[in-house]
Amino acid sequence: MSIFTPTNQIRLTNVAVVRIKKGGKRFEIACYKNKVMSWRSGAEKDLDEVLQTSSVFVNVSKGQVAKKDDLTKAFGTDDLTEICKQILAKGELQVSDKERQSQMESMFRDIATVVAEKCVNPQTKRPYTVNLIERAMKDIHYSVKTGKNTKQQALEVIRQLKETMEIQRAHMRLRLVLPAKEAKRLKEKLKPLLEVVESEDFDEELEMVCLVDPGFYREIDELIRCETRGRGSLEVLNLKDVEEGDEKF
Repeated sequence: MSIFTPTNQIRLTNVAVVRIKKGGKRFEIACYKNKVMSWRSGAEKDLDEVLQTSSVFVNVSKGQVAKKDDLTKAFGTDDLTEICKQILAKGELQVSDKERQSQMESMFRDIATVVAEKCVNPQTKRPYTVNLIERAMKDIHYSVKTGKNTKQQALEVIRQLKETMEIQRAHMRLRLVLPAKEAKRLKEKLKPLLEVVESEDFDEELEMVCLVDPGFYREIDELIRCETRGRGSLEVLNLKDVEEGDEKF
C-alpha cells in the first residue's frame, strides 16, 4: 500500500527555524541547530552546512512550502539561495526558552574567556581567571547580545569593566626598526601610540623595543610601511606582556 504525500509538504527533524514576515506573509527556513549563529558571526561560510534544505516554507513544522509567486512578490526574486540568505540575515531564530537560556549562558562564558585571554591587571601584569571575569560581568549586569559575536562583545565588556576594576588589554611587545633618515620624524609620530619604550639603540638605523596596546598595532604597522616605503620593519616579540600566575581578589 502506498501512502500519498502532498508534493508541497516536506518533513524535517531536529531543526532550527528562522522566520521572517514580509509583505504580510510568514516565511521560514529550516536550518541545522548551532549553525545559524556560526553563519551570522562569519565562522561558517558554506550555506549548505547551515540549511537542511534550500526550500522556503510557510510553516516548517507542517512541512508547507511557500508558493513561488508569494516569494517573488515578497523578496523581488525567486532565487531560493538569495531568499535563504536574506532570511538568515534578517529573520528571527525560533528557539525554546530552555535552548535560549543555554545559548546565552554558553555565550556569556565565551565572552568572559576572551576577556580573560586578552586582559591583565595593569598593576601586577597578571591575567584574571575566567571565573573572576564572569563574576565581574554579573556585577555590572552585562546582558549577552545574541546578534553580536563574542569578540565584539568582549571589547564592549572590557570598556565597561574599566569603570569598576583595574583591567586593561595586555600589551604587545614590538621591535621597531626605522631608517636613520626618517627615524626622528617618525618617532614623534609614533610616540602617542607607544605605551612604554623599553629600549632604544641608534646606529645606522633606530631600533626600539616597546609595549603597545594591541588596538594600535595596525596603525603602527601602516605608519611604518607608508612613511619608510617598506624600508622600516615591525616585529612582534610577545603577543601578551604578562606575569606568571593568575590575578586573585
